[in-house]
Amino acid sequence: MSTLHTVVALGPAPDSERGAVPGGADRAMLRGVQADVRLAVRGLTMRYPNGHTALHNVNLTVHAGEMVVILGSNGCGKSTLMKCVVGLNRPTGGSVEAGGRDLAALTGQPLRVARMSVALISQHANLVKRRSVLANVCTGALGRHRTWSTMFGCVPKSEIEPARGYLDEVGLLPLAAQRAGTLSGGQAQRVAVARALAQRPEVVLADEPVASLDPEAADEVMRLLRRLATDDQLAVVCVLPQPELATRYADRLIGMRGGRIEFDERASSVSMQQISNLYVSETS
Repeated sequence: MSTLHTVVALGPAPDSERGAVPGGADRAMLRGVQADVRLAVRGLTMRYPNGHTALHNVNLTVHAGEMVVILGSNGCGKSTLMKCVVGLNRPTGGSVEAGGRDLAALTGQPLRVARMSVALISQHANLVKRRSVLANVCTGALGRHRTWSTMFGCVPKSEIEPARGYLDEVGLLPLAAQRAGTLSGGQAQRVAVARALAQRPEVVLADEPVASLDPEAADEVMRLLRRLATDDQLAVVCVLPQPELATRYADRLIGMRGGRIEFDERASSVSMQQISNLYVSETS
């Protein structure tokens, strides 16, 4: 085992950051990737023990190369949907198909293995601040390597060079040896994206990934997520509180209200009135 694992504490290699791809709608449709479904949510319902129903028969399909943004007010079910998709919440009914498996039907070890195909990026990067940037990225691969060595903070040597590649993809390879606690908010979120890529997912979920960032850093992260769909052909689902960013970067917009999907349309077809209606109180 000692020949397979090593503690990650390596320095950076020369950077060769890829150029950003400008945002905009309808790229996935224009390239004809509709047939390659990466995420299929069918009839998803989430009812809590207190009787509150957070999701009502939600249906959602996302294709390879497609970036979908979910809009809606606080409490409309956006984050609950994301947690159900990734397997953090167990839905009351329905299915969540990703990586050829129904995640909603799995528990325990089978669920842990199956949800490697779905990576979740949260509002906060949640990096281990005292460890290096590279070590943080490598933790995204640990779901494939459950050994005594990984329990003590080691990672397989085979994951180190791929992790460098993911850092290169997000433009932070020169910071590989730097402690994560020294990063800016935007840099930390980009490391979180690299960590998600280390899972080798087919689907990337981003739950308000830019809510705590300044406008420049927010645009940087959104360009990166857009590029993951356009260049890497991942299915990207993003929850955003900023409609202006959503319309700029998404292929499709999904509007949620009261745990239901109000619209699911190409971004270029959604009106500002439709978006505004999502934020009108149901009691008004």
